[in-house]
Amino acid sequence: MGKKSNSSPEKTGPATVLNRRARFDYEILETLEVGLVLVGSEVKSIYQGRANLTDAYCVVRQDELWLINADVEPYEKASHYLQERRRDRKLLAHRKEITLLTRKSQEKGLAILPLKLYFSRGKVKVEIGLGRGKKQYDKRESIAKKETQRELDRARSEKY
Repeated sequence: MGKKSNSSPEKTGPATVLNRRARFDYEILETLEVGLVLVGSEVKSIYQGRANLTDAYCVVRQDELWLINADVEPYEKASHYLQERRRDRKLLAHRKEITLLTRKSQEKGLAILPLKLYFSRGKVKVEIGLGRGKKQYDKRESIAKKETQRELDRARSEKY
């Protein structure tokens, strides 16, 4: 048997794409996991983590849920049938879930936002959430909490 190398192997699993901006700008009240309809080599591109959800949002059109403005880079090894980067993509959810999301977003003035893009059992899933926009002072509070937590962690690490 050969020696094991000390260097850690590179991550070979699928990447998880997060929408960190959504959690900063919105207070997430409820989350839901839905499927995503993809075409061609978009799956391979998402597997490599070459997607961006920063400006993306979800909308209900004709009783169907759509992911708008999500950026999926083209797969560099694909030669045929390249899609647009920011095309509208259909989300797969049950009819009851869609009507519930529609009702809550209209009644309470909530936004439907994609929070996470990941693989589950070989399929691409999107975690969407109902969010209420944060005010400027709410953002300041969350920044202050993060800074105090960072200072506490620094103090603990210096102690030991």
